[in-house]
Amino acid sequence: MGIIRKTKHFQKVLDQFSKQENAISANYLVSHFNDEMNKSTIYRILDKLEDDNIIHSFVGVHGLKWYAKCLDCTVKEHNDNHPHFQCEKCNEVQCISQTNNESKIIDAQFLVKSVFLTGICNRCFSTC
Repeated sequence: MGIIRKTKHFQKVLDQFSKQENAISANYLVSHFNDEMNKSTIYRILDKLEDDNIIHSFVGVHGLKWYAKCLDCTVKEHNDNHPHFQCEKCNEVQCISQTNNESKIIDAQFLVKSVFLTGICNRCFSTC
């Protein structure tokens, strides 16, 4: 962890996470900022935000990397080990942060919840 330099580009990427409730793909950010900054700059900013526990990342469908804003993380501790859900129709990705450590499921304590679920979200399901 180092000092965060809040450059104009850094702030623009960070603002995207403030505007979104759901996860954002790296591809979306590269496409969205194509005219303003290059791919390397975007990934450098994402790495810095993740190192400083401002965002967390995970791999979704087709190996695409997604990023979401941290909820209960601190500068010293990363607490966003929870399942994620991706809709197979609209590709929207959501954090499932309301899970709890249900040791009675398999009689064990969960330390890391690295689970990725896919299906059809309620919005897409209702339009079928």
